[in-house]
Amino acid sequence: MAKPIVAIVGRPNVGKSTLFNIFANSRISIVEDTPGVTRDRLYATAEWLDHEFMMVDTGGIEIMNADAIAVSIRQQAQIAIKEADVILFVCDARAGITTEDADVARLLRQSKKPIVLAVNKADSPKQEMNTFEFYNLGIGDPIAVPRPTIWAWAICWMPLLPSSRPIRWQATWMRRTKSRLL
Repeated sequence: MAKPIVAIVGRPNVGKSTLFNIFANSRISIVEDTPGVTRDRLYATAEWLDHEFMMVDTGGIEIMNADAIAVSIRQQAQIAIKEADVILFVCDARAGITTEDADVARLLRQSKKPIVLAVNKADSPKQEMNTFEFYNLGIGDPIAVPRPTIWAWAICWMPLLPSSRPIRWQATWMRRTKSRLL
């Protein structure tokens, strides 16, 4: 049986490649502060709670950019969206909702695929509270991700697993408790 495919998508520089590397448990994808570093689709097998799946890292989607490289990156991301079983839509809490986020959200809604909305870089209580503005994207419940750790990202997967609600609350409690202890 084929492994489910999870495509990681979003605009440039929101933390998609960092997430991909965490779940791949390897530095497969190059992580830079410069937009456009990831251009093709990158694949890796990942496992979470005894569930194996394929992760697909994509370049940042810029809907309105007509540059040849930006168009190619967008096409690669659209292929990943088409072949995905689930989409992990990553946004940036520090920047808030941008026009590009809204454009990507429209594209993802058209796919009719299950979407998990991860709001990355929610490193402070204020940024975590600002996560609620991401409801305006019409994707569903935004999940605040404080920093790129396996536990923080694990919170993103909880809605996809059967009987996940108690586990999700447990993961949130553990994250908050751990941050108070540090």
